[in-house]
Order: sequence, then C-alpha cells, then structure tokens
Amino acid sequence: MTMQKLDLGTDHIVGVVDGHIATLTFNRPEKRNAFGPELLNGLSKGLQLTAENDAVRVVVLTGEGSVFCAGGDLAGMGDNATDLAMSDKVEGLRAMQDATTLAIHQHPKPIIASLPGLAAGAGMGLALACDLRIGAAGAGFVPAFGAIAASGDFGGSWLLSRLIGPARAKEVYFTGRRIETAEAADLGLLNRVVPVEDLAQATQEMAAVIANQAPIALRAMKDNHNRAMVSDLQTTMAGEAAHMMHCFTTEDHKDAVKAFYEKRTPVFHGR
Repeated sequence: MTMQKLDLGTDHIVGVVDGHIATLTFNRPEKRNAFGPELLNGLSKGLQLTAENDAVRVVVLTGEGSVFCAGGDLAGMGDNATDLAMSDKVEGLRAMQDATTLAIHQHPKPIIASLPGLAAGAGMGLALACDLRIGAAGAGFVPAFGAIAASGDFGGSWLLSRLIGPARAKEVYFTGRRIETAEAADLGLLNRVVPVEDLAQATQEMAAVIANQAPIALRAMKDNHNRAMVSDLQTTMAGEAAHMMHCFTTEDHKDAVKAFYEKRTPVFHGR
C-alpha cells in the first residue's frame, strides 16, 4: 500500500494513511498545538475519514514538536462568539466536544495517543479519550483550567475519574497540579514510556501489532470495553455474547482456526 495524505481542510492538523495505520498530527508547534475551530474541525474530519476507510485498522493521534496539545488557544477565547446567546454558546461547545472527544471514544478502530510531551486542558481530554497512550519521557497531564478560572470541558472529568478514580481526579482538577511521567505510568494513564527519540518508532511498533489483528474482532473488543465502563456485568456479558457469535461467522475467524491447526500465522482481511 502507498502512503495517502488526507484532505482535512487545514494545515493545523496533518493526516496520512500508511498501510493499515492512519496518523493524525496536531500541527501548530509554534502555539504548542493549542487549538481553535480550524484544528478541531480538521480533527473531526480526520476521525470521520479514518472511521469510514476500511483499509485503516488503527489510528495514531500525536502532536508536532515537544507538546501533544496545550488545549484551547487562549488568544481567541475572549472573542469567542460574545454576541451569541448563552444557549447557543453551550450548544456550540457540546457539538464540538461530540465531534472530537466523543468521536475518539466511539471510533470503531483503536486509537493510540502518542505524547511527545504535555497534554493540557482540553488537550488532556483528547488524549484520555484515546484507547492507549504512549509517552516520551517528560510527557504528562495537567487540567490547567483553574489557572484561567474555568471548570473544564472535552470530557476530562469523566475520563480521568474512570481512569484513576474520582477522588484522585478531583484532587488533580481542584489543585491544578501536573501529573508527571512516572506518576502517569503508575496510574495507568500511560501504557508505555520511552525516550523521546524512540517515541515515533515505539508508537509505530505498537500500532503495527494492533493493525495485524482481525479488524472485526478489534471493533467488537473496543465496543465491549467501552460498554464495560458504564454497564453492569450482565449487560456487558450480553454485549460480549452478541459480538462473539458474530465474530465466529467471519472469514477471519475461520481462517484463524485453520491456521492454528496448520501451525501458521493467520492473515486477516476484515471479512
């Protein structure tokens, strides 16, 4: 397969598909990858395109330079549609959150956040919405909302509470303290920590392992685990049963069973 560049309508985020791996890169290093509507719209489009592309089996979300994402661009916050009614402002933010954080969480393919450095504010929410996180030494998380007299958005409170527990999450938000690399790894916020010079290669290696798995099964696994976060055991197992029986009907499953007996590695085609 040849590398394909995605048209995201902006240079604030760059999207490429290489084989079965898509990479979406925040591309405002001079602004610490802080975002405005242009970058978020590009991210939303990138998530849609990769969800619809059958060749894509795993997505990497990362940032150019030494920061993953510093959150919203403060330079534009004070001018944010001040003439609109409050209800319209709320609805606008809700729509953008749904098109980004929720779209990452509900994306049918696994998404890996590759953090060259800090994920702050709403950028932390985007990173936490990903399924896996690999960070360079020096990567960390900070809500940063209290410093600007704000309460938080882009799902950070929900995601952090479920990842590290509500008491720890409240402490981080109330105090505004930074979760440094070692603590992030201990808390499970980072699946792996590598030297900064090894981040790109380590991310691609992790993505390649996932991309070699059966796409239909991966999609079902992600749905199972998302449901497990909000459902009781019986409801979760009911969903698992439905997905399991569907997986058994796929060509990939049948070939994998055959490969097991023939002592060879199966090759999955998403059928």
